[in-house]
Amino acid sequence: MRVGVDTGGTFTDVVGEDGTIAKVPSTPDDPGRAVVVGAALVLPDGEQRATVLAHGTTVATNALLERRGARVALVATAGFADVIEIARQDRPSLYDPWADRPEPLVPRELRLEVGGRIGPDGTVLEALDPGTMPTVPEGVEAVAVCLLHSDLEPAHERGVAAALERRGLDVTASVDVSPQFREYERTVTTVVNAFLRPTCRTYLDGLAGAADDVLVMTSAGGLVPVARGAELPVSLLLSGPAGGVLAGAAAAVASGFPDAVTFDMGGTSTDVCLVRGGVPEPAGERSVGGFPIRQPSLDVHTIGAGGGSIAGLDPGGALVVGPRSAGAVPGPAAYGAGGTEPTVTDANLVAGHLPAEAELPGIGHLDRAAAEAALVAAGVTAEGVLAVVDAAMEEAVRAVTVARGVDPAGLALVAFGGAGPLHRGAIAGALGMPAVVVPARAGVLSALGCLTAPRQHDVVRTWPGGADLEGLEAALEALGAEAAAAVPGGEVSTAVECRYEGQSHELRVPTPADFAAEHERRNGYARPGARVEVVALRATARLAAPLSPADLPVPVRRPAAGPAVVAEADCTIWVPAGWRADPHATSGALVLTRVEA
Repeated sequence: MRVGVDTGGTFTDVVGEDGTIAKVPSTPDDPGRAVVVGAALVLPDGEQRATVLAHGTTVATNALLERRGARVALVATAGFADVIEIARQDRPSLYDPWADRPEPLVPRELRLEVGGRIGPDGTVLEALDPGTMPTVPEGVEAVAVCLLHSDLEPAHERGVAAALERRGLDVTASVDVSPQFREYERTVTTVVNAFLRPTCRTYLDGLAGAADDVLVMTSAGGLVPVARGAELPVSLLLSGPAGGVLAGAAAAVASGFPDAVTFDMGGTSTDVCLVRGGVPEPAGERSVGGFPIRQPSLDVHTIGAGGGSIAGLDPGGALVVGPRSAGAVPGPAAYGAGGTEPTVTDANLVAGHLPAEAELPGIGHLDRAAAEAALVAAGVTAEGVLAVVDAAMEEAVRAVTVARGVDPAGLALVAFGGAGPLHRGAIAGALGMPAVVVPARAGVLSALGCLTAPRQHDVVRTWPGGADLEGLEAALEALGAEAAAAVPGGEVSTAVECRYEGQSHELRVPTPADFAAEHERRNGYARPGARVEVVALRATARLAAPLSPADLPVPVRRPAAGPAVVAEADCTIWVPAGWRADPHATSGALVLTRVEA
C-alpha cells in the first residue's frame, strides 16, 4: 500500500492508494506521531506498515517561523561576514520607520571569516589561507560556509567545508545548497539550511521506519528520498502546499480547465498558485518568514488566513482576522477543546455554512453555542469575520493573477483544503471567475498530491557568460545529465533565467529566444534590439509516480443548487445562491457555475 500524508497546523491528512482517507488532529509536540497514527488508519487489515510513505511536512516551515533551530556559525570570505545583516537596500515597509527586517539567524560573534578571494569571473585572486581558518566557538551545533563567488569556483569553499567537517562539525556549504549568484540570498539560504538541519534530521530520521520507502515532498513539487530531505531541509519550506498545487492542477485539467488558480485553505493558512496550461508556475526564490530562500519552488503565495484564524478588534476598533491561529490545540471554540477566541470556523458554523450537525474527524460534533459565545465576547459578527477573510483571500488571488498581467476572468478556481470549498464562491464571484472546481477528496488533496507526485531532482547553476551564449547548449546538456543521474529513467527538462542587460531581476523561460514574449506578457512591453543576457541555467529530472489521481475510485456526488451545504467526509462545500454544483463526468470533481438569470 502506498500512502500519502500531509501534516498541517490543525489536521494531518492521509490518503491510501485505494482511495481510503483519514484526518487526524495534528500533534504539534511530535508531528510524526500523527503521521504514524494516520497512516495506520488507511492500511488494509493485516498490513503493519506502508510500502511507500510520501510525506508533505510543515516541520521545516514551523521551525524557521518559530526560530526553533540550531545555534549556527557562519564562515565567510574576509570582509563579507556581515552580508546577512546588511542585506538589500529595500525595507519591509517603505513608510513605516518601525518596521524591521528579521533578526539574522547568526549573531555577530558567530560570524567568522577566512582569507582568500575568488573574483567575479571565477578566477582565484588570492589563494586560500589555511592560517586564517577560524576556530568555531563552543556550543555551535551547525556551520554554514558561504564564500564569495563560490557559485563560479567552489574550490575554496570545498576546502573550508572539508576542514570543518574533519573537526566533527555539521557543515552546510552554499555550493551544495544554492550554487547561484546573488551573495546575500545565497548566504541566507545556506544559513537557513544549517539552522534547520538538526531539527529536521531528527524528525525525518524518526519516520524512516514508518514504511519500506519514505519520500518527502519538496517546495518544487517533487519527491526526494527522506535522507536527502534531511540533508537539505531548506528545500522543504513549501513542502505541504506543493502537494496540493500538483493535485489541484491535475483536477483542473481533468475537469476541462487547464488555466486555473489553486486555492488551498486549511486550518492555519491559505495558499494560492497560478496554473497555466496545466503547469503550476515555478519560482527560483521565495520569502519565508522574511528570509529570501533561493531554492527551486512552485510560485505559491501564502497568507495567514485559515479555518482556525482568530478574529478580533484591533486597537483602532477595526475587525481583523489572522494571522494568529487557534491551531489544533485548543482549536476553534466550536471544537469544545478549551478554545474561547472566535475563528473563521466558528463564523462559518454560526452563519449556517456548516451544518448544525457537523462532525469533524477526531473532533466530533461542533458546538454552535460555544462558537456564538466566542463571537459575542469578542464583539464581532459571523458575517463580518467572513467578509474580512474573504477580502484577504481575494487579494491573495489577485497577487498571482492581476499583479502578473493575467485576467482572472479567464481562469477557474480550484478550491480544496478543509475550509477552501466554504469560501471559493465569494472569491470567484468578486473576480469574475467563470467556474469553481472542487476536486474529489478536496479536504485531503495535499496528501493526495504527495501520493501521486513524481520523484524529482532539480539542479541550478550560474551562467557566467551573460549575453555571450557560446557553449550554452552544451552547458544545459551537462546540467540535464547531472539531474538525470539522480533520477534514473526520469524525463529531463531545462530552462534558462534571462533579463535585458542592465535589469536586476530575471524571468525563467525555456530558451533565450522565448524571453521577449514572456517579458511583454509579464510587464506589458518588450525592448526589440536590446541585448538579452542569461544569468542562470536550470535542469529538472522527473519520474512519474505509478499512480495518478485518475486511478483512484471516483466518489459519488450529486448535483446541488444554491444556497446549499454539501457535507462530505473530508470537507464541507458551500454553494451560494445563484450558483449550482454539478459532478464532472470523469474527474469526480464538483464544478460550480453561476445560474443564468
